[in-house]
Amino acid sequence: MTLHIQKFPTVLGAEVTGVTLRGLADPAVLAQLRAGMDEHAVLVFRDQPLDNDEQLQFAERFDGTLHSKTSVAVLGKNRFGNEALTDISNVGADGEILAADDRRRMSTVSNRLWHTDASFENPAGRYSMLSAHVVPPVSADTEFADMRAAYDALSAEGKAALEGLQVFHSIAYSREVMGFEFSPEEKEKLKGAVHPLVRTLPRTGRRSLYLASHAAHIVGMPVPEGRLLLRDLSEHATQPQFIYRHAWREHDFVIWDNRTTMHRARPFDDKKYRRELRRTTTLDLPLPA
Repeated sequence: MTLHIQKFPTVLGAEVTGVTLRGLADPAVLAQLRAGMDEHAVLVFRDQPLDNDEQLQFAERFDGTLHSKTSVAVLGKNRFGNEALTDISNVGADGEILAADDRRRMSTVSNRLWHTDASFENPAGRYSMLSAHVVPPVSADTEFADMRAAYDALSAEGKAALEGLQVFHSIAYSREVMGFEFSPEEKEKLKGAVHPLVRTLPRTGRRSLYLASHAAHIVGMPVPEGRLLLRDLSEHATQPQFIYRHAWREHDFVIWDNRTTMHRARPFDDKKYRRELRRTTTLDLPLPA
């Protein structure tokens, strides 16, 4: 079967068929998938059962160095033994559903805010890859917003007003907005990072907004004024015409580009139903010439 990328009817996202990710190392096929990411920003692969090592190995072959300085890592030991494999689940090391007041659960409630993975680090995240191991029998979807299309839709005056602006991203800020507090020692490991508000993608030259819940303030602008601008842009970027909503199936594997999208988890009864996904995120290091 030949690799095929079928665009969704939404502004972003496509389904990929004709490829098995386990053990995939063909440079030509990997290049096709990267080109698909440049065009669609979100790629969906069905029926791709990967164990932990297979997911880590594929992520490295696809895009290189993995992100491991996650906020979850400062809260406790990773149950998989590798901080580059982020546990996106509502279960603990014993396999039981986390208690309502568990600190990891309370922290990850913020995943329901629009966010961009690892924007609070430098280098930030480039591609995230999420593998579905246990999917609840109720809707527990993920939404993605196309930040390229959102930028394109701004007026010429609106685009000009954003030129040169830099934004400080902090996961401590996004968690505190939701009432979760890191300890001083935890905060010391999560210092945040500054990134441009508008990014230009190297391979395509397309421009994209770069913001989300971790965006704490605009550098050099009064904080209230900067936060209002960030909120206005986020509301603009999350209009229905910019959204793809993914309904998870067991063994789905989804890749998205953090430079050109925001995403958020939609709520479900996580005190009743198990949901286990595993994420790898690559760092936005310079691409080969």
